[in-house]
Amino acid sequence: MAGTVKYMSPEWRDEAEKRLKSELTPEKMKHITTSMCCIYQNCPDGKQRYYFVKTENGSLVEISIGDQEPPKAEFILTADYETFAKLTRGELSGRAALMRRKLTLSGNLIKALKLSTIADRMNKVLSAIPAEY
Repeated sequence: MAGTVKYMSPEWRDEAEKRLKSELTPEKMKHITTSMCCIYQNCPDGKQRYYFVKTENGSLVEISIGDQEPPKAEFILTADYETFAKLTRGELSGRAALMRRKLTLSGNLIKALKLSTIADRMNKVLSAIPAEY
């Protein structure tokens, strides 16, 4: 990949998929099977967007972004665009965002907190993508 890509663009999604698949083994992902949909509010273009990730036995099976109706997921996280940008850049942990009420969660809170280290591990990989936010 040469240069930077626009955060949440199709090019960013493609790079995210490539890096997550190559850098996070099922062991590092603790063989989890789950799905998560992040709802981005107040995006720079005024739209609401989503980022969806699905894993099976610790392997990434789907990653998508869009501005239509988001896919159904085990966990739905809703926050402002800037909050998700901070999470993706590694400037804020998922657990801290939940506790500070910067992020709202639909789904099992106990399970989500247990999986927060996995989400932070994914965000660490994503933070290495040279992106324009």
